[in-house]
Amino acid sequence: MTSLLAALREHDDAASYLAWPGDFDLDRGDHVEEVHLASGAALEGFAGDGAGGTFFFCGQGGEERPVLYADSEGGAALVAIGLPELLRLLLVAPWWRDARTFTAEESRDLAAEYEEDMPDLMARRDRAAAALGLDLPAEEDALARMREVALGAGEDFVLVFTPEGEPYAPLISD
Repeated sequence: MTSLLAALREHDDAASYLAWPGDFDLDRGDHVEEVHLASGAALEGFAGDGAGGTFFFCGQGGEERPVLYADSEGGAALVAIGLPELLRLLLVAPWWRDARTFTAEESRDLAAEYEEDMPDLMARRDRAAAALGLDLPAEEDALARMREVALGAGEDFVLVFTPEGEPYAPLISD
């Protein structure tokens, strides 16, 4: 079985879509500062975004591990349980960082802004999903799941700025 990371590296359409508008680049796995999980669990940066944020696998294992996102401004949140869930989120709601209320209405508004700039957005998304063998949820379902993960299991994944021993601020709150 091919890993999703390997499949992503093999499929230019998928990698291109995830790079933009997904703002997810496998060549940016180094975080801007020294961090660790408060629990002491392993933390592995594997991708990043253009603003200095990093996606980390948490704990031991493979692509099924929880995924934590840390921005470059001292905020962090557990955003998915496993790489498939993260990629589904990035495919259907690449604007997730702009979401504040996580409602269907907000998601439609954000999607409309992206589609105005990229008329072929949905066709590109569908090609990327097909290349990776992923079924896609509705935008609002993906965002609701991310919020559920961040506010539920995410409490066990506190990112700490190592030099000062200070936890990052939650990116997603009630």
